[in-house]
Amino acid sequence: MPGKFRFKSYMKKIVFLDAASIGEDVSLEPVAKLGELVTYPFTKPEDVFERVKDCDILIINKVVIGKEQIDAAKNLKLICVAATGTNNVDIAYANNKNIPVKNVVGYSTESVAQVTLSMVLSLSCWLGYYDARVKSGEYSRGNLVSDVSRVFTELSGKRYGIVGLGNIGSRVASLAKAFGMKVVYYSTSGKPHSTEYKNVSLDELMKTCDYISVHAPMNEKTRDLIKYAQLKMMKPSAFIINLGRGGIINEEDLVRALNENVIAGAGIDVYSKEPIPLSSPYLKIKDNSKVIFTPHIGWTSQEARKCLINKLSENITSEVN
Repeated sequence: MPGKFRFKSYMKKIVFLDAASIGEDVSLEPVAKLGELVTYPFTKPEDVFERVKDCDILIINKVVIGKEQIDAAKNLKLICVAATGTNNVDIAYANNKNIPVKNVVGYSTESVAQVTLSMVLSLSCWLGYYDARVKSGEYSRGNLVSDVSRVFTELSGKRYGIVGLGNIGSRVASLAKAFGMKVVYYSTSGKPHSTEYKNVSLDELMKTCDYISVHAPMNEKTRDLIKYAQLKMMKPSAFIINLGRGGIINEEDLVRALNENVIAGAGIDVYSKEPIPLSSPYLKIKDNSKVIFTPHIGWTSQEARKCLINKLSENITSEVN
């Protein structure tokens, strides 16, 4: 394991390559007070090399840092990822050069869980559909006090499946349970680790659950974990939600399943490429009332982002003495 390092008397240069991801409403002061902080709103891949060449501490959110980028930063002593996932960093190479890579865990649990249940509630009640009915004037032109053109069902008694029962998945489980749902989970590591909820196979989860949400990291076990074959197992009345990582659910296969009415609907906050290109299959869904798309906001509550900055500061402090 890389050891702690000691800076010389000069001020540490801290470079944040995509600081705009944090938002203007959250102060970077907890980090700024630890050295000379240089921020860039965002950084194109070709601009990384020049911007990191003399930094001591590098902070990134989604910028990719591989072998060449690490070699370009001659003074680099610490890489801080302003996120939980670290798949955008060549950790093995960084460790080989005795450069620690520190991520931030647990800062967005409540935020992501809240967005997940928001999607569950909105999809289950068809809020987007009914909102459009009122705003378009369809409700005004009708004769009924209540529009029952689309049926929704109660959450209580339904079966809720979670892919990845980590901190976030566990919090989602507790919220689903509070609604009276029966929670099961699939362990992407293959190891059951909960005594409160039942661990089931992926096939059983897909076949039996009314709602499924994904909260797993992206790795060799989860990439394209859910494809058309798995979606085809689901109930026609079931919904699937992804707040884990884009690419865990195959995007083209999900669009196909939605367009063929294989499943009732979906909620998506993460994408294989972010922001999604205009050529994304997600922009080819025939009935948009069946889906909720959000632009990777699950982690972005103000409270979560403030916590993130404080934990970044703690990570830097813990590695510098």
